[in-house]
Amino acid sequence: MVHSGFLEFKLDYSGPGAKNLVAGDAVSSKNVVAGGYVWRILCYPRGYNEEHQEYLSIFLQLLSESKNVKAIFDVFMMGRDGEPSSSHAARCVQVYPPEGYTPLACGFPEFVEQSHLESLYVTDGGSVVIMCGIIVIRDDNDLDVPPTDIGSHLGLLLDSADSSDVSFVVGCDNFPAHRAVLAARSPVFKAQLLGSMADAKMSSITLHDVAPATFKAMLRFMYTDDSPTDAELGDSPCEMLQHLLAAADRFALDRLKLLCARKLWDSVSVESVGDILVCAETYNCPELKNKCIGFIADEKNFKKAVLADSFVRLVQKFPSIVAELREVVLWW
Repeated sequence: MVHSGFLEFKLDYSGPGAKNLVAGDAVSSKNVVAGGYVWRILCYPRGYNEEHQEYLSIFLQLLSESKNVKAIFDVFMMGRDGEPSSSHAARCVQVYPPEGYTPLACGFPEFVEQSHLESLYVTDGGSVVIMCGIIVIRDDNDLDVPPTDIGSHLGLLLDSADSSDVSFVVGCDNFPAHRAVLAARSPVFKAQLLGSMADAKMSSITLHDVAPATFKAMLRFMYTDDSPTDAELGDSPCEMLQHLLAAADRFALDRLKLLCARKLWDSVSVESVGDILVCAETYNCPELKNKCIGFIADEKNFKKAVLADSFVRLVQKFPSIVAELREVVLWW
C-alpha cells in the first residue's frame, strides 16, 4: 500500500531572493500530507562541500511525531524549457526520522552545482522550479489490532454474577464475585480465598472497616482495571479516594493505590493537603507523601496550609511530619 504527495517547489532567484542567501540559510516549502503524515522540503540554495564547491542541497523532513515511517523521496529539476531534467534527478529510500541527521531530514546535500543551476535552470523570470515527490510505503501484512476488551468482558461477568462462587457482605449490601478473579488480582484475597484460612471454605464472607461504596468501586477495578469514575466517587470525591486508597493498601492493589494517589494529587489544595498527607502516611504511599510535603514546602502554600484545620490534624496524628518539613523548608 502506498500513499503519495507531490510538491512544486519554486525558488526566487531574482532580487533579494534565494540567490542572495548565505551558506546555511534554508528555504522551506509549505507542508504537504502524504500517507497520513505531514512533511516539508528544506532547500539550502548556497551550500558547500568539502572541496568548497557551491551546491544547492535539498532534503525531506518529517514533521509528524511518528517513528519508523518508510518513504521514497523523488526530486528532479525543471529545465528552462519546462521539461523535466534527466541529469539532475535523484531518489532515496529512507526510514524516518533518520538517525544522526539534523534536523531529522534526509536527502541530497550536493544536488545541483551552483554553476549548473544558473546556466540550466534559472528561468527568464528569475525562478528555479524543483519537483518533489513523497511516497510512503506501508506493509500490506500489517493488521490493525483493536484495543484490549478483557476489562469490559470481565465487567459484564461481575454485573451478571454468572458462576459466582463467593459473596461478600459489606454493611447491608451483598456482592457476588469469583474467587479465581480476586485471587489473580490480589495476594491478600488469594491467601484468604484459596489458602488454608477458614474463609477458603465459606461461600459468604463478611468484611468490616470498609464502606459498601468503597468496596464496590474496588471490586469494579479488580475486574476491569479501570480508574474509578466520577459517579463512583460520589459527592465527596476527595474523601472517597482516601477510603479507596486505604482499601487498596489493605488488599495489596498497588495500581489502584497509585491511581487514587494521582487523583488526590490533582485535587490537592492548601485546605486539603493535611488530610491527604495523613492518608499517604497512614497507608504507606510515599509517592503521594513526597508530593504533599513538596506542596507544603512551597513558600506561597506554606503560610496558608499551616493555618488549615487539616494541617492541625496532621500534626496531631504524625508530629514527626514537622521534622520532615523542617528539612526541606530552609527558610522556616
